[in-house]
Amino acid sequence: MTDSVLLVLPDRDDAERIAAQLHRAGYAPALVHRDMLTGEDDAEDVDWVVELVTGPGGAPAADTVAALRELADEHDGFVTS
Repeated sequence: MTDSVLLVLPDRDDAERIAAQLHRAGYAPALVHRDMLTGEDDAEDVDWVVELVTGPGGAPAADTVAALRELADEHDGFVTS
């Protein structure tokens, strides 16, 4: 089974822009999902998740998790895998 790396970001526009940037850099699938936090009932309290499985050259995205964390940090987000 392949493990995904998830960039969790508070802003949809940032998530979509970063997903496109990462896709151009060779990450896949670079899909953006809406994720409501567990226990939150306010639709405004959602995060946007960029899902990555493979990185540049077909290596696992997890191989670049340090760089992905830096990118997420720049946008008030975080990375989980």
